[in-house]
Amino acid sequence: MSFSRRSLLSAAVALAAVLGAATIASQAHAQQKKELVIGATAGSNLDVLKLGIKPQLEQKGYKVKLVEFNDYVQPNKALADGALDANFFQHIIYLKKFAADQKLDIVDIVQGPIAPLGLYSRKFKTVADVREGARIALPNDPTNLARSLVFLEQHKLLTVKPGVDPLRVTEKDIVANPKKIQLVPLEAAQLPRALDDTDFAIVNGNFAIASGLKLTEAVALEKTPDYYLLVAAVKRADAGTPWAHDIAEAFKTPFFKQVLDKNFAGYARPSFLQ
Repeated sequence: MSFSRRSLLSAAVALAAVLGAATIASQAHAQQKKELVIGATAGSNLDVLKLGIKPQLEQKGYKVKLVEFNDYVQPNKALADGALDANFFQHIIYLKKFAADQKLDIVDIVQGPIAPLGLYSRKFKTVADVREGARIALPNDPTNLARSLVFLEQHKLLTVKPGVDPLRVTEKDIVANPKKIQLVPLEAAQLPRALDDTDFAIVNGNFAIASGLKLTEAVALEKTPDYYLLVAAVKRADAGTPWAHDIAEAFKTPFFKQVLDKNFAGYARPSFLQ
C-alpha cells in the first residue's frame, strides 16, 4: 500500500511538472509569436493598418494578416475567441460597453486616428437645407447613436435634455425637434446606401470612405472629441506581451504620422500624432 501511495504521489508530482512546463512553454510561445492576425472594419480603418502599421511590424520580423469586417460585433468576438490577436475599429466607449455587456476580457493598448462622423446627402448641400419632416438615417448602436444625436444638437436640429450624459443620449432624451425630423436608425455599414432613400445620413467615417464618399463631400463633419478616437485592442492576457507592445509602438512613430499626413488628411488624431 505504501509503495502504491508513493507511486501515485510520484505520478501526481510528475504530472504537475509536465503541466507546469506546458504552461510555461505556452506562455513563452505567446511572448515570442511572430505571426499576427489583426482585424478592422472595411475602408479607412483597414487602410490605416495596411499602409501605416503592417509595414512596420513586418520590418520587425512579424508575418501580419489583416482581416476585414463589416459590422461592429464580430471583430470583438473574434478577438475574444482567439481568431484575432488584435483589432482596430472602435472607440474606448464602445469597447468598454461591449466588453461589459458580452463579458469579454479585452482591453485597449493605444489610441489611433479616426475618420470623422459626417452628415451626407445626395440631395442637399448645407445644414440649412434640412427641411421640415426630413428623414435622417443614423447608426443604431447605442454609442454611435448618442454621438449622432449630440452632433445633430450641435447643428441646432434638435435639443436633448439638459445635463444628460452626452455618451448615453437616446431618442427618449430629445425634448425639442422643431423641424419634426424623422430619425431612421440603421446598421452603420448600411448608412451609405440609405442616402438614396433618405434626405440625409450620418455616416461613420470608415464606412463613408469604404462606400466611395469623401470627407470633403460631407454637408458637415464632426469635431471629434478624444474619447471617440479609435483604439487598438487585445485580450487582457496579451496586453503585456512584446508583440502587443510592438503594435502599440507602431502607432506612435514618425513613419505612421507621415502615412496619415499623406493618405488620411482631415482625420482626427491623438495628441502624439499632431
